[in-house]
Amino acid sequence: MKPVLIISGTQDSHAEHMSLTMREEGIKVKLNVMPEVVKGRRVIVIDDSIVRGTTSREIVQSLFRAGASEVHMRISSPPIKYPNYTGIDTPTIEQLIASNKTVEEVRDFIGATSLGYLSLEGLIKSIGVPEDQLDLSSFTGIYRYKLGTRYREQVAA
Repeated sequence: MKPVLIISGTQDSHAEHMSLTMREEGIKVKLNVMPEVVKGRRVIVIDDSIVRGTTSREIVQSLFRAGASEVHMRISSPPIKYPNYTGIDTPTIEQLIASNKTVEEVRDFIGATSLGYLSLEGLIKSIGVPEDQLDLSSFTGIYRYKLGTRYREQVAA
C-alpha cells in the first residue's frame, strides 16, 4: 500500500468561525496529492468522520483531478446528525451534512464513487464499553443529559 495523499497539519480549531470559502481554501492548501501514484487507480479514503462535507469533497475532487479512476470513501463512525454540546465543538444541526441528507446524497455532494459509514452497532462493539456508558448523541440525537432551552429548540427543529 502506498500513500497517495499527504495532509499537512490539522484543521484549524477555529474553522467553525470561518466562512465556507475560507475553510475550503484552507483545505486546498493542506492537501498534497501524489499524481504519479494516483493516476488510473482506484483509491480508498478512510476518514474518521464527515461533518460539513467540505473537506471530504475537496479530498475526493483532488484525487480525481490527479487522475484517480475511482474514489471510495469509508468513514470510521456513523453519520454525525446532531450537535454535541458537551465540549466537542460541532456545528449547528443545519450545518451537519448527514442531518439533512441521505448517505447517497452525501456521496453525491462529496463526489465519491461510493461512501460507507461504520454502523452505530459496529462503533459500540469496536469500543468495547457498555452502550449506557457512551455519549452517542451526535449519532442518535438522544441526549443523556438535560439540554438548555436554546439547544432543545435547535435539536427539535
